[in-house]
Amino acid sequence: MAAHSSLTMVGRDTELAEAIAVLDDAVSAAETGTSRRAVLLSGDAGVGKTRLLRALRDHALDSGWQVLAGHCLDFGDSALPYLPFSEVLGRLDASHPELVEAVAAIHPALTRLQPGRRTRVVGDESSDEHSRGADRGDTFVAVHALLEAAATEAPVLLVVEDLHWADQSTRDMLGFLFTRAFARPVAIVASYRSDDLHRRHPLRRQVAEWTRLPQVGRLGLGPLPAEAVRALVGELAPAGLDERSVNRIVERAEGNAFFVEELVASGSCAEGDVPGDLADLLLVRLDRLSEEARHVVRVASVAGRRVTHDLLAATADVPVDQLDSGIRQAVEMNVLEVGGHLYAFRHALLGEAIYDDLLPGERVRLHARYVAALSSGAAGGTSAELARHARRANDLDRAVTASIEAGDEAMAVGGPDEAADHYQQALELLEDPERVARLEVDHAKLVVRAATALITGGNAVRAGQLVAARLAQLPPDAPAADRSRLLSTHAEVLSMTETELDPVAISAEALALAPEGESPLRAKALAAHARILGAYRRDQQDEAEALATEALALAERLAMPQLASDIVTTLSGLRVQTVAGSEQDALRRTLESAVDSAVRAGAFQAEIRGRWLLGRSYQDSGDWEQSARWFRSAMALGEQAGLVWAPFSIESRWQLTRISYLLGEWDDVLALVDVVDGLSGPPIPRGIIEPARLSVLAARGEDVLDRLLALRPLWEDEGGVAVYSSGAEIEFHGDRGDAAAAIAVYDHVVDVLGRIWGEYFGGRIRLAAGTLAAIARAMPRASAAERRGLVDRADRLLADGEAVLAAIRERSGPWGPEGRMWTDRLVAEHHRVQWLAGGEEARRDELLAAWEAALDSTVKVGNVPELLRVRAAYAQILRLLGDTARARDEADQARALADRLGAPLLVADLAAEPGAARGAATTSHSGGAALTARELEILGLVAEGRSNGEIGKQLFISTKTVSVHVSNILGKLGAAGRTEAAAIARRDGLLP
Repeated sequence: MAAHSSLTMVGRDTELAEAIAVLDDAVSAAETGTSRRAVLLSGDAGVGKTRLLRALRDHALDSGWQVLAGHCLDFGDSALPYLPFSEVLGRLDASHPELVEAVAAIHPALTRLQPGRRTRVVGDESSDEHSRGADRGDTFVAVHALLEAAATEAPVLLVVEDLHWADQSTRDMLGFLFTRAFARPVAIVASYRSDDLHRRHPLRRQVAEWTRLPQVGRLGLGPLPAEAVRALVGELAPAGLDERSVNRIVERAEGNAFFVEELVASGSCAEGDVPGDLADLLLVRLDRLSEEARHVVRVASVAGRRVTHDLLAATADVPVDQLDSGIRQAVEMNVLEVGGHLYAFRHALLGEAIYDDLLPGERVRLHARYVAALSSGAAGGTSAELARHARRANDLDRAVTASIEAGDEAMAVGGPDEAADHYQQALELLEDPERVARLEVDHAKLVVRAATALITGGNAVRAGQLVAARLAQLPPDAPAADRSRLLSTHAEVLSMTETELDPVAISAEALALAPEGESPLRAKALAAHARILGAYRRDQQDEAEALATEALALAERLAMPQLASDIVTTLSGLRVQTVAGSEQDALRRTLESAVDSAVRAGAFQAEIRGRWLLGRSYQDSGDWEQSARWFRSAMALGEQAGLVWAPFSIESRWQLTRISYLLGEWDDVLALVDVVDGLSGPPIPRGIIEPARLSVLAARGEDVLDRLLALRPLWEDEGGVAVYSSGAEIEFHGDRGDAAAAIAVYDHVVDVLGRIWGEYFGGRIRLAAGTLAAIARAMPRASAAERRGLVDRADRLLADGEAVLAAIRERSGPWGPEGRMWTDRLVAEHHRVQWLAGGEEARRDELLAAWEAALDSTVKVGNVPELLRVRAAYAQILRLLGDTARARDEADQARALADRLGAPLLVADLAAEPGAARGAATTSHSGGAALTARELEILGLVAEGRSNGEIGKQLFISTKTVSVHVSNILGKLGAAGRTEAAAIARRDGLLP
């Protein structure tokens, strides 16, 4: 029986209709920008994804669309960034060269992805490391512009297949395209094997994040039903099969379309001798090929799912006529498919099964042939391919050099994550000292390259571990220059992470070991030490400035413009941090000039750091508008470069979320975090921006506790995550009246940050104030014993804050506006706890004065959510003290803020009659008058032995009002006193 594939799609009408809807939505999206225009197609291997995509392609072509397809390939550990987009570009270049040329003229980065340019290159070791990876965003924008331009002629359907094999840069590119609107109809469909997405697969989380975007849908293909399988068998075997064979196929195929095809093609199902193992089933086809064809497909399987004709010819090692004959038969028997100059296995599983069937020695020899072909230039290929084949051929020396080249290639196209992987693979092979000596590889420089790639990708912790490990391995007689280079890099990494080590001492040691004279290494060591010294030693700013000046002069003499620009930014930043007033304004203008110079020099790191420094300068003085402007510009620069998670890029997004949060621009907070949800990123950079979003969601009533707890493993490595996520946890518990949980969070985070930052860190005052607020909210409903414990803890929290404040004043002088706000809040919350515990009436003036001060300082800072909390608490205090007019005014303002933020939970305690929700009134004993819901609530508290004052504070009503209610209760129950009223209530079941 001739093996073939069905030309008719069976059993997928519903799924096809849903996929077609994406095309219609893309047209709508071009007009409105809001409709769904992308879909993620998932399903197990062989379930029918490719067949559905072909049907969608045919429909699109019939409807006048252009279809651009790109494929991800299984390169194992040797990822090739943006491969499917190179394929798309190649197709467009062949069909519309003038269009590609026009786009490339505006976006030169596009030429990096041309298939002919994806060849082996060696990185320029002399290039300035500050520029590495800074052009990734240009590539993103170029591809977006290419699709936009193509859609001017006809709507575009972009299909990316086998996303489970995609490199991280390809995934990031898709995330970029998903989140950026198109002015013309562009639809995107990306497919992946769901059965390949194990728990730690990098695509798993990204799929979840992408599908949260309104413009991205998800379409999962399940197994075909038995009726569809029977219909497919009828398509595959028009002559018909006996019922026994059909039943056997339905049973064995389990709804997998590809298995159905293979079972029918094997032609022996009726006898029941089809191999049970899938690999055996797939390999049945090889038995019907000639020896030449079997040899060709075995060689092709070593390349992966696809292989170029030139590469296959160079490695097959057979005469041309035999090669052509073997390929032709493999194509005719549906083992291989032809696509341009490529041959591909009809299904990836088939290629994998053939490769797995090779003997170990065959695999090694065939990989060695690929190494020889790629190395000699007999066939074109990439360094990533060469590295993969060299490793599997046990040609480890060549694998080292190819991995380094592959890392350089990845950095050249803005793929820092892939570059880091390649560099680290080379470093693993260089653990053999004989190989290091034989290859004459500069080990220290390679470690620095790997660390730089990791940092650029947002993984500073891993970069630090890598450099520290190499430092520990250095022999005592290692060259001073190597040690200096590694120490300087280590110090810079440590300045980005939490550590008990002293980055200043390490960078000073690196400088002492740097070569004297006109040395690029010395220039970099000087620049790094000046930057780190200025950041960590406020009392040594003059020394830091002198070092930076020396570094600048050396960089200029050595013609290192990008390093020079970075040093100018350091100098400007040092000066702007040490002055105030008009002098600070002048130095800010100097720093702005440094940013302009960095732009002209193309010094990405200098520019983004300068913008971040300006944002921090304005932030410290409470100028939120200017601060947000500079942070936003730094964040946009990072996005444009495709380096969302890189230093200063992610920090700018983080600070912008905090500013947007305190200004009450909460929808902006959610947007700032949501926009990067579709991008993969290391845990810490993601973790520092997440607390702001969770704070917003919690205030709006969402249960985010599990998501907050998931951030705790990051506390030890990044104190910023600890401060803000613990603060959100404390507020979460406080808003729900759980003081014990809030206190436990406070104790835990102080323990962690005490080890990292020291006992007296500034954020502790904010955390103590938040914990005191949680205690105050829990006080009215606490028992007498619990109240005593809470008061004792409140006193200790106040003492904690006072000790921190004293230490800060000794170290760096007066607080800024935000620090003063939290100090005033700490004092006010402590007064509230003392007063709720039954403080003397004479302390009323102190209580009101403290809350007036807290309100005043919060207004000055402009912190909207804290202003809401302060006004709500102050309103309750004023009402209890009888100042109902002022209480009503503060409560109204608090409610207005809550409406603006969409956070009703924060003013839930301001309800005029909290007990009214309990339902209808209840009849008293002996047919007397009914007790209202409020009276039942007060009766329960009377039965607990609470005084009128305590009841008033708990229910947020005045003592006089409580007294009136108690009198009414006694009258209705016919009780002579409070004790008798409680007894009657228990007798008649009036209490819960």
